[in-house]
Amino acid sequence: MSQFRALAGVLRGGGGSPWWRAGGGTLARCRPHPWRTCSSEATPSQAVTSSSNYVEDMYFAWLEDHNNVHESWDTFFQNMEKSGTPDEEAERRPSPLLQGRVASHSPNVTQKVVEDHLAVHTLIRAYQIRGHHVAQLDPLGILDADLDSFVPSDLITTIDKLGFYGLHESDLDRSFRLPHTTFIGGGETTLPLREVIRRLEASYCGHVGVEFMFINNVEQCQWIRQKFETPGIMRFTNAEKRTLLARLIRSTRFEDFLARKWSSEKRFGLEGCEVLIPALKTIIDSSSAAGIDSVIMGMPHRGRLNVLANVIRKDLNQIFCQFDPKLEAADEGSGDVKYHLGMYHERINRGTDKNITLSLMANPSHLEAVDPVVQGKAKAEQFYRGDAFGKKVMMSILMHGDAAFAGQGVVYETFHLSELPSYTTHGTIHVVVNNQIGFTTDPRMARSSPYPTDVARVVNAPIFHVNADDPEAVMYVCRVAAEWRNAFNKDVVIDLACYRRFGHNEMDEPLFTQPLMYKQIRRQEHVLKKYSDKLIGDGVVTLQEYEEEVAKYDKICEEAYGSSKDEKISQIRHWLDSPWPKFFTAEGEPKTMSCPPTGLDEEVLQHIGQTASSVPLEDFNIHPDLVRNGQLDWALGEYMAFGSLLKDGVHVRLSGQDVERGTFSHRHHVLHDQEVDKRICVPMNHLWADQAPYTVCNSSLSEYGVLGFELGFAMASPNALVLWEAQFGDFHNTAQCIIDQFISSGQAKWVRHNGIVLLLPHGMEGMGPEHSSARPERFLQMSKDDPDHFPEFAGDFEVQQLYECNWIVVNCSTPANYCHVLRRQILLPFRKPLIIFTPKSLLRHTDARSSFNDLAKGTKFKRLIPDEGPASQNPDGVRRLIFCTGKVYYELTKERKRQNLEKDVAIVRLEQISPFPFDLVRAEVEKHESAELVWCQEEHKNTGYYNYSRLVGRFPERYAGRDPAAAPATGNKSTHLNELKKFMDAAFDLSAFQERKA
Repeated sequence: MSQFRALAGVLRGGGGSPWWRAGGGTLARCRPHPWRTCSSEATPSQAVTSSSNYVEDMYFAWLEDHNNVHESWDTFFQNMEKSGTPDEEAERRPSPLLQGRVASHSPNVTQKVVEDHLAVHTLIRAYQIRGHHVAQLDPLGILDADLDSFVPSDLITTIDKLGFYGLHESDLDRSFRLPHTTFIGGGETTLPLREVIRRLEASYCGHVGVEFMFINNVEQCQWIRQKFETPGIMRFTNAEKRTLLARLIRSTRFEDFLARKWSSEKRFGLEGCEVLIPALKTIIDSSSAAGIDSVIMGMPHRGRLNVLANVIRKDLNQIFCQFDPKLEAADEGSGDVKYHLGMYHERINRGTDKNITLSLMANPSHLEAVDPVVQGKAKAEQFYRGDAFGKKVMMSILMHGDAAFAGQGVVYETFHLSELPSYTTHGTIHVVVNNQIGFTTDPRMARSSPYPTDVARVVNAPIFHVNADDPEAVMYVCRVAAEWRNAFNKDVVIDLACYRRFGHNEMDEPLFTQPLMYKQIRRQEHVLKKYSDKLIGDGVVTLQEYEEEVAKYDKICEEAYGSSKDEKISQIRHWLDSPWPKFFTAEGEPKTMSCPPTGLDEEVLQHIGQTASSVPLEDFNIHPDLVRNGQLDWALGEYMAFGSLLKDGVHVRLSGQDVERGTFSHRHHVLHDQEVDKRICVPMNHLWADQAPYTVCNSSLSEYGVLGFELGFAMASPNALVLWEAQFGDFHNTAQCIIDQFISSGQAKWVRHNGIVLLLPHGMEGMGPEHSSARPERFLQMSKDDPDHFPEFAGDFEVQQLYECNWIVVNCSTPANYCHVLRRQILLPFRKPLIIFTPKSLLRHTDARSSFNDLAKGTKFKRLIPDEGPASQNPDGVRRLIFCTGKVYYELTKERKRQNLEKDVAIVRLEQISPFPFDLVRAEVEKHESAELVWCQEEHKNTGYYNYSRLVGRFPERYAGRDPAAAPATGNKSTHLNELKKFMDAAFDLSAFQERKA
């Protein structure tokens, strides 16, 4: 391909039509072309003499279709395009029409004109692609935002670089036609090269650096170009400047006030990035104007108190009282430090005079863990309010630190959820507070990518880098980001290049490790001082007006400080980020403390069973192996639970990798037509005429991000059953942060009820160490049961115990009990996380079946299933009482039968492990008073349930199970079977009982 064609290709912005085909200031394609009908008076040589732009227009027209130009021009351009040996010269001669007319004008003259134009077009593109590398982003002026001081060779930073394009200093005052892929002309179609470079530098190399040319969509690229290249577009009215100044005053003086009053307290202040507050308010104002009435935010600890005070508008006295060490302890749970707390507030947006709801999610110091939680809650709000495109009711804003944004994998996982149908929130605005340092780690040691924001490129999100000491540039970028989200419903990133005036916290000494940076910071003038001086100098405000605004906010803070003395920290519910006002009483308590039976009417059971074994769509070609046999197995028990809840108006959402079919091919909730591509059927959505929707969705191969997302989804409403299923139970270990920081302790720290359900396939079946154990010991270790204390509750012991626990851990052994526990999760008058160790081999085990009578009206979940065989008829004759849970029960009953010990050994199943069913276990122990107590489990002794299961004051006299081990399971089938035989022998070795009796 010739250089003409190669360079012309560069100008075809992202694969769309060439610039000259569009309307506006360029030549529109129409016939007849003015040059198509021109005569010999308009020969190539004469055209070169008259107008180089004329030649350029014809050249691009010719590239599309050779018939667009006169035959003389067709021959001329073909000759220019060809490259070959001298022997081919004859084929490149002009047509007879041109011979004799171009003698005085070499084709090289025309070629130079076209090449120069193409060079200028390439130069424009170079600035669009790489201008951000030389943008003035660091407020301190000492660091390169992209960690590299190298200046791209194709950017004209000095005159001598013109030679890179074959241009010279003498060309600076030549005018060149501008391509359609730029807006620097501001309506002009030609500009002198000197002005082209000046405008490009103003657009891309000032206090804003724009990364967007990797986006593979012409419309989106053009939209961004127009927003940043149009001359004079970054203008603000005097009223807007005064508003910006007032917001900057509030942001700065708030931090100053806290520093004066509590100089020795950690607060993770915003000094060095005070512009974050007006930035967020600009995003919210622009979004509110576009129709958004609800915004949910997540952020790390830096600046949280300022955001709560000046964006969410939490009462200052409630914030200040958190600093008083004399205040009473929290009324519920352990509480959390003040810079982790969240807030929910509905107020009037003064910029638009519209109601807006703002929610800031509480989160721990695991900085990015809140990202998917925010997305899940936003998705749920959109879903329940019918906002299919995120245009009205909900938008999410995520704030990040630079080190965490680049270093935490959950950021990548969250981005990859952003455009999946069942997970998209239709665009999130990400704001990175780029301190240009981690805690103490230099960014050159903390990331391999040029920018901390490079992870966003994986989803083609535009990235706007901006110098945080230029408030107007920041405001403009925030306005554009909000408009982008509204226009395209895609993620966008704002990178606020700033600094930390103090260390990681106010008690830290940063000079230990960053002496040069912090010497410069000590000399750095505050952004408020710089901006106020500018506005006063420009006559936008007077010095008196500025001082009055400062004094006004200082007075507000002082008055709030005085009233905070009367506040009580015990009112932790002031900090609730996800209230359920229609679910709890005004005091935040359950409206009742009982749970109705979870059984079902026979008609409901029959209807659900019939739907589960049929296809509601006509002419749908189902796979023959999916025809159900009507037995109440595990899959049908789940179907009964989901279907009955849908009938009652409860939304059911099941999410996780492969959940539509189930990892073990047991579920099949999405049927695929075997003859028609992409034709599917979800029978669960065809159960009832006015049912709630059922959402079953395969997720990306992510545990951390997806579990966090589902947790957030479950926060939005108590009237939904939200479940996350792991492919194998042990896969939850990559989501451990969500489990530890949010699910286990969320209510204690943040008074946050949540009914999320975790389905964790578990069972030792010789499949190796990674596909066996869901690590039940970890969940039990974090349960707040006291094994040495028998709880005393008035009223309904079961419900009271559930209300007091932090989560519920079960290992169901029957399909009916699985159905009941799922229904109980919704029928309870409060919400607790539910951890279910689900089976693998039991999914199809012939003995793991239930009778439909077990689901009949009046039945309910069995926390403990006593022995129902011959041993139960004569409990005094039972010599050994074995407690167990889960799959091992079926192996024990098989071995008991083999040894003919049905009358001698009773086997009791704990279906609910936490909270521990003390009352039922005590009853079984007292019933078999003379029996030897044994705890049997298939897990290793140092794992599983053994250390948790203190049987009501009588620790099991014997343990039957695998020996302690470092790995959760063996990878050798023979070893697995030998271990099984060994602990089965131990479980039924009655010699110890005989010795004890003797």
